[in-house]
This record gives sequence, C-alpha cells and structure tokens, in this order.
Amino acid sequence: MNVIDSNGRAGCGRKTAHTFPHPALVFAEIRFLPVAGERYLGQLNLNKVQKFYGTYEVLKSIELEVKNGEFVVFVGPSGCGKSTLLRMIAGLDETTAGDIVIDGKRVNDLPPVKRGIAMVFQSYALYPHMTVFENIAFPLRVEKMPEEKLKAKVEHAARILHLDQRLQQKPGMLSGGQRQRVAIGRAIVREPKIFLFDEPLSNLDAALRADMRIELAKLHRQLKATMIYVTHDQVEAMTMADRIVVLNAGEIAQTGAPLELYHKPANIFVAGFIGNPKMNFLPVTCTGVSEAGVEIDYRGQTALVPVTPRSGMAGRTLTLGVRPEHIQTGSGDLTLTVNPSVIERLGAHTVAYASLGGEGENYCAMLPGTAAIRPEQQVKTGIRAADCHLFDENGIAFERRVEMTDIDLALFDPAA
Repeated sequence: MNVIDSNGRAGCGRKTAHTFPHPALVFAEIRFLPVAGERYLGQLNLNKVQKFYGTYEVLKSIELEVKNGEFVVFVGPSGCGKSTLLRMIAGLDETTAGDIVIDGKRVNDLPPVKRGIAMVFQSYALYPHMTVFENIAFPLRVEKMPEEKLKAKVEHAARILHLDQRLQQKPGMLSGGQRQRVAIGRAIVREPKIFLFDEPLSNLDAALRADMRIELAKLHRQLKATMIYVTHDQVEAMTMADRIVVLNAGEIAQTGAPLELYHKPANIFVAGFIGNPKMNFLPVTCTGVSEAGVEIDYRGQTALVPVTPRSGMAGRTLTLGVRPEHIQTGSGDLTLTVNPSVIERLGAHTVAYASLGGEGENYCAMLPGTAAIRPEQQVKTGIRAADCHLFDENGIAFERRVEMTDIDLALFDPAA
C-alpha cells in the first residue's frame, strides 16, 4: 500500500519513515472545538525517566510536569534526545527506568492506543488512494466507530481546518499545508488528552512554516488543549510555547517561559541556543566584586556587570555574553572597534560579522537597517554592561539584576 510524504511523493508499502508507526497515532495538524461539557486536557508527569540503548544513556533522569492546557516545546540540537522522549511519552519507545504518568495514571505498560494521546509526525503519511474524508476517518474506522458518529466527527474537524470543501479530494490534489491539515484532522477526531508534535513543520518551506506557526498558536488558544511539540528550531519554540524545555545531551538544561530563557539563561548552552543571531561570548577576567555586581576586564577595558556576586571570583577567567541586538554603534561601557568581514542587510536590521582576533572570538552585531557600514570598514560598537550576561568557569550563569516591568513579569509567565 502506498503512502504520501510531506512533499507529495508516493512510497512503497514496506515499513519506512512514511508508513504508519501505529494506526491510532497517524495525524498531523490540529484545531478542535470541544463539544460542550467535554475538556480535552491532560496532565503529564515524567518522574526520573531514563532511556538506554545498550549501555548508551540517551536520556538522563528526566523530571518534568506538563500542566493541563499548556503548550510545551522540547527544543535542542540534533541528538539531544527530544524526539526519543516524545516517542516514549507516546508509547512508541520503551522506557528504561522511571515513570510516565498521564492524569495520575502510570502508563509505562500501556500501548499507545490506551494512553489518550495523538501524535503528529514529521511525515504526514497520507494514503494517496483515499479521500480527505477517509484519511481523517482512518483511526475511527480502526476503532469501528458507528458510521453516523464517525461522519459527524470528521465533518466537524474538517470545518475547523477549512477542509470541508475538500473532503472528496485525494492528497495528490492538495498543497503541503492542506495535507498537513488533513493529518492534524486525524488527531482531532480521536479527542486525545494530549497532542504530541514531532517536528511537523520541518518539511515545509520557510514561508509556509511561518504561516503554520501562527495557525498552530491560534489553534492552541482556541482548543486550550495540552500540547507537547518537538523542534530543533528555537524560533518555533520562542513563538509558540507557553514553556520551553531545552534539552542538551539527554538532560534538561533549563525549563521556563520563552522570555525567561532569553533574558535569564541558566547556563552558557541555553544562552547560545536561544536567540538568533546567537549570543556573543567574550573571555574576561574578574577584577573584583561588590554589592553592585562583578567588575570585569576585557583587553584593558573595565566594566561593572550588574549580577549577583559570588565570593572568591577575583582573578578568575569568566565569560561575558552579549546578544547581537544589544550592541549599538558608538561608545558604551565596553567599546569594540571592528572591521566586519560580512554584512547582511535585512531591511529593518543590518547584521555585521567580525573576528576579534582571539581563538573562537567571533563577534556579531545587529544594527539598525540604516547603519552606514561596509565590509572591512572600521566601525565602533558599544556594549552596555546592563545588557550583559556573565558565566563562571563551568558555564553557569550569574543571576542577572534585570529591572522588570509588570508587563515583562507577565510575559515571563504567560499562564499568569
């Protein structure tokens, strides 16, 4: 039996990345208006969850709570374990140790169809010979749902997904975004407690990915459903999540609201991963501490960074972090004169890339779009100490003393 991938290509009936991992877990986009009185919410708890492949530990004692109605994004580089963790929640991969709990019930030993979840895969896995109606209805037919009830559920999902005029068409007649909606319709009709998304936008072009990010965010607000979303793209994470879980080498590096991770990264990995372009890192020496913060030296220039000081720091090598968007032309608490090797003009912004001469000391500044700079032309840039982050020798962040407005505080906790 053939299937169609996200680019509309047909494949063979052998078990491949494009075939159904499990009949009850084949879906791909979501928007659902619950029937009155019903709530499609689930709470997830991961208690010291571990995963080994042989002697290799892929996931290391993961502890996490996902609340009812949260949109949580797992983000991290390739190989960090995020997709494996999602598959374990779904029941597609076994858990080596620890407990997976949904609504207070341990589900480690339950098959996927008994867990109350629906999963959206990177590959839509649509049957090319079936109509949109039959593709959406597929998991309901597996459950042998009565025809009248099945028809009502499919038509309801189709209206929400704007597919009601395409129910008799086949996947080959649809665009990539429409095929994605069909797959998500499969998730909707099963009325799961938790929706799982495994990089569903990665096969779309840039413009369609941006559109679908907006659509998914709207759908979550409409549904108020519990959603867990995996991506390697930190822009997707920042724009859609209530809360982000940053994974690195099988461990949770930090969990928090998007702006919390942006303004107060817990360590140098999160600081470099969240933000685009990525944060600049400069080696500095601590010359002293006071109640006001930590005084640092960078190539003969000194600045007082407003962070919570620690004892015994004097003379130690630290890492100063500053985001490209916090660099300005002209002087600052630290002033760096550079000769950019590459200039990117993006309209609203001009991004300049330069080398500072030290090993690995690359420098990126995001300047106004009107900045009058050219490649290899000397430009003076300034950094405010208040915009800086500071990390110790182990990459752990010093607590920043960031002045927060009421609006900022609300954004740190979107659920507040």
